[in-house]
Amino acid sequence: MHRCSFTCLENGSDSAPTLCDILWCGFREWDSSSIVWDALANSYARAQMNHDALYVLSKMNSLNMQISITTYDSLLYSLRKADVALAIFKEMESCGIPPSDYSHGILIDGLCKQGKIGEALSFLQETRKEGKFKPLGMTFNTLMSALCNWGFIQDAKSVFCLMLKYGLNPSRHTYSTIIHGLCKVGSVNEAFDIFQSVTEEGMELDIVTCNSLINGFRLHGHTREIPKMIEMMRGLGVEPDVVTYTILITGHCEGGDVEEGMRIRKDILGQGIELNIVTYSVLINALFKKGLFYEVENLFGEICSIGLELDVIAYSILIHGFCKLGEIGRALQVWNLMCCSQRVIPTSVNHVSILLGLCKKGFLDEARSYLETVASKYQPSDVVLYNVVIDGYAKVGDIGNAVQLYDAIIMAGMCPTIVTCNSLLYGYCKFGDLHMAESYFMAIQLSDLLPTTVTYTTLMDALSEAGKVHSMLSIFKEMTGKGIRPNAITYSVVIKGLCKQLMFHDAKNVLDDMYREGFDADPIPYNTLIQGFCETQDAKNAFYVYELMVCRGVMPSPVTYNLLVNVLCLKGLVIHAEMKLESFRKQGAELRKFAYTTLIKAQCAKGMPYKAIMWVGKLLDAGFEASIEDFSAAINRLCKRQFTREALMLISIMLSVGVYPDIQLYRVLGTAVQKKNESFYLPILQALAIKTGI
Repeated sequence: MHRCSFTCLENGSDSAPTLCDILWCGFREWDSSSIVWDALANSYARAQMNHDALYVLSKMNSLNMQISITTYDSLLYSLRKADVALAIFKEMESCGIPPSDYSHGILIDGLCKQGKIGEALSFLQETRKEGKFKPLGMTFNTLMSALCNWGFIQDAKSVFCLMLKYGLNPSRHTYSTIIHGLCKVGSVNEAFDIFQSVTEEGMELDIVTCNSLINGFRLHGHTREIPKMIEMMRGLGVEPDVVTYTILITGHCEGGDVEEGMRIRKDILGQGIELNIVTYSVLINALFKKGLFYEVENLFGEICSIGLELDVIAYSILIHGFCKLGEIGRALQVWNLMCCSQRVIPTSVNHVSILLGLCKKGFLDEARSYLETVASKYQPSDVVLYNVVIDGYAKVGDIGNAVQLYDAIIMAGMCPTIVTCNSLLYGYCKFGDLHMAESYFMAIQLSDLLPTTVTYTTLMDALSEAGKVHSMLSIFKEMTGKGIRPNAITYSVVIKGLCKQLMFHDAKNVLDDMYREGFDADPIPYNTLIQGFCETQDAKNAFYVYELMVCRGVMPSPVTYNLLVNVLCLKGLVIHAEMKLESFRKQGAELRKFAYTTLIKAQCAKGMPYKAIMWVGKLLDAGFEASIEDFSAAINRLCKRQFTREALMLISIMLSVGVYPDIQLYRVLGTAVQKKNESFYLPILQALAIKTGI
C-alpha cells in the first residue's frame, strides 16, 4: 500500500492509464492482482487524485474485480464536496458492497458542506427507512452543526432526539453545537438552561462554548448577564480569554457605553492579557461614533507601539472614521500606511471613504488627483469612484469638470450608471442651466438606463425653483404613470413648488393623495406645507396641518415644532407660543434649542422680561447649552426696551453657566444704563468687565 502511494505521487496526475497498463501486463496472471488494483485506486483517492482513482475503478469494474469498502470510503471522503459523491455511494450499493460505519457520515458531511441540508436529511430518512443506516455520534453532530448554522434549530433538536433514540451519548461537541444554534436564533435562556444542566452533571464545556453563550447574551441585548456568566465560567475552572473580553467590550460599545469598554480594556491589560486587532477595532469604531478623536489617536498609537498588525477591517474603520470627522489628512496617512504594509490591499470602500471626505471638504482637485492615482494603480474600472467625484463637482455647480469625468468613464470603456447621470443632471440644475437639464433628462430617457425617483425629483425641484409649476406637475404625472414610486422628498418638492405659487389648496390635495396611496409616514412633506403657511403667517392652517399629521400617526419632528412656535411669535401671539411650547414639553416632544430661543427673543421684544428669564431657565434645565449669541440676542432686545435691570439678571445667569460677555455686550449694556440714567450700574459693569478679562 505504501509503495502504491509513493508510485502515485511520484508519477503525478493522469498517471493512472500508464500504471493500469503495467498492472494488466505484469500481474494479470496473479490470483491476488485485484488487491493491487484496489490498493492503487485507494492510494489515488487518498492523494485526492480523483480523476485517476475513478479511472482505476472503471478499469476494475470492466475486469469484474472486487472493490473494497475502504477504497470506496477513501473516494467518498475525497469527493464529499462534489456532486458525484452520491452517485458513487449508490454505485457502491448496486455492487452489493455494504456501507461501512463511516460511509453514511462521510456522505452526510459532504452534503452539509455543499449546503445541501435538505438532501442530507432526505438521505438520512431514506437509509433509516431501508434499515441500512449505521448511526455514529459524528454523523449526528455534523448534521446538527449544519442545521444550526442555517438557523434550523428545531430540525437540529429533532436530530438530537434521534441521536438519543439510537442510544448514543451526546458529546461535549454535541452540546456546544446545540447551545450555539439556540443563541443564534435568540433562544439564549434555553441555551443557558442546557449549559447549566450539562455542567451540573459534570461535563466540562470548553471556552468556545462559553464564548458562544456569552455572545448570545450580547446579540440579544442581555449585556448585564455577561459578568455573571464569566463568574460561572471561573467557578467551572474555565478562564476567560481575549475573545470573551472582546464580546463583553463589544456589548458595552454597542450600547453606547464606550467608557466602560475602555475601562475593561485597562483591566485586561492589567491582567497581562494581550488584546487582538478585533478588540481594538471595536473600541476605535465606538470612539469614532462618539467623535472622540484624541482617544482614537491614543489607541491607534498603542496599536503601533506594541507592533500589532492591522487587518483590512481595522484600516477601513480608521480611514472611514477620520474622513467622517473631517480629518481627511489623517485618513490619507492611514491609507499610505496601509499601502506600505504590503499585507493589506486597499478596497473600493476605502477609496470611496477618502473621496467622499475630500469632496465634503471641498478639496475637489485633490479628489480628482486621488481618483486618477487609484484608477491607474488599484481600481481601473470602478465607476463608483468616478461617481463620487462627479457628484462632488455637481454639488458645487462645476458642470465642466463633471462632464470631463463623465467622458473619462466612456473613454475607459466603462458604462455610466443612473447614479452618474443623476449627478450630472443635478449639476446642470445647480449651474442654473435649466434648458440643458431638461435636454439631458430627455437623453437619459432615451438611453438604456432607467430613470429613478432621484432623476425625476431632481428635475422637478429645479422646475419648482424656476416657478415652472405646471411643467413640474407634468413631470410628476409622468413619473407616477410609469410606476416609479415617489418618496417623501418628491412630495415635498411638489408641495413646496405649489406653496411658492400660493396654491395651498392644491398642495393640501397632494398631501392627501400621498396619504391615500399609503406612503410611509414621513414628516417632511407635512413640514413643507406647514412652512408654506408659516411664510404667509397663516398660523391657523399651519396648526391645521400639524393636527392632521398627528391624527394620521405621523410623528412631528423638531422642525415641525420650530415652525409652529416661530409662526406664532411672528404673528405677535407670544402668549399662545408660550402655551404651545409648554404643551409640547409636557408631551415629551423632541425639541431643539431654536424653539426656546425663538420664544425668548419674542418675549424680550414684546416687553416680557421675567417670562424670558424664566424660559432661559427652562432652556438650561432641558440640557441645552446657551451660547454668547443666545444671551446677546435676548439682552440686546431687553436693552432696546429699556429693561436694563432684567438684562443684568441675564448676565448673572450667563456667568453661572460659564458664558462670559464680550466687549460688544458691555457696550450695549453701558449705553442702555446711561440712556435710562441708571449710572449706579456702571461700577458693577466695570467690575464685571475687569473680572471677565475685558
